[in-house]
Amino acid sequence: MNILANDGISAAAKEALETAGHRVWTEFVEPQDLVAFIQNEHVHGVIVRSATKIRQPLIDACPDLKFVIRGGVGMDNIDVAYAREQGVAVRNTPASSSQSVAELVMGHLFGLSRFLHDSNRRMPVEGTDQFKGLKKAYGKGAEIRGKTLAIIGFGRIGQSLASYALGCGMKVIGVDQQTGSHALPVTIGDTTVEVNIPLVTMAEAFAQADAISLHIPAQANGDAVVGAKEFNQMKRGVMLINAARGGVVDEDALIEALNSGHVSGAGLDVFVGEPKPRQDLMRHAKIALTPHIGAATSEAQERIGMEIVSIVQEINDNLPG
Repeated sequence: MNILANDGISAAAKEALETAGHRVWTEFVEPQDLVAFIQNEHVHGVIVRSATKIRQPLIDACPDLKFVIRGGVGMDNIDVAYAREQGVAVRNTPASSSQSVAELVMGHLFGLSRFLHDSNRRMPVEGTDQFKGLKKAYGKGAEIRGKTLAIIGFGRIGQSLASYALGCGMKVIGVDQQTGSHALPVTIGDTTVEVNIPLVTMAEAFAQADAISLHIPAQANGDAVVGAKEFNQMKRGVMLINAARGGVVDEDALIEALNSGHVSGAGLDVFVGEPKPRQDLMRHAKIALTPHIGAATSEAQERIGMEIVSIVQEINDNLPG
């Protein structure tokens, strides 16, 4: 088959696909040229991450297209239902990046609790002349041990994050489709123990949490899940992390909550309007920023790549003829 990995793929996965007899392109094709490329090269499958969008007009214009694979979790950049209606297989790799995203969230939590994001901005400029002043300004950090972390969306990523947080001594509550509890296996060395994680309503989580991490998809109607109403339900001084999707958080409401002190700090890996997020977010002293790199570790990309290889093989084996 002819396969376009338009947002890239690991070298090992490309080699594996080519060894299996597939032709693979990994050079990025601009959106305005994508349909023509797929048509001219008789592309049967497209592999994407978050940058490339596969919408209905492209699907209609490319009758040879057999599959679309999202290297990662969220598939809001693909018209999934329509593609499947047209006989185009749509798959993702939900298990491969969970650990990497969870570690990034923990990094944001540690950084926010000790103001690392802001001190790293100011020390190169002010550290020589205003060292004592900066020491005083950042001398009121907090430990995360003993704090309550609410994980909104308790799927693979949320569960991986819970394992890390428990290991750091945090209390963990989750929000999922049902309330009750979830028996989470946690491995420490050679020992695995089960920890019961309370699953509560979103309002209950907001009221209890010292830190909140979002792991939910963008809403089909484009509405934010966390806006002014939800911020008002949170404890004063809460930290908020969004490594899910831009638009899940109302960015205007977030800035207002940060400015008022209701939210003490936010860690954002995703933004409305990517790849051109708004400047007031980029420059806000209480926001720690990363450029949508949740799954961007070499280990995760290797796992994603090899999972894609397996999916391609499965799809190929099931094609008629």
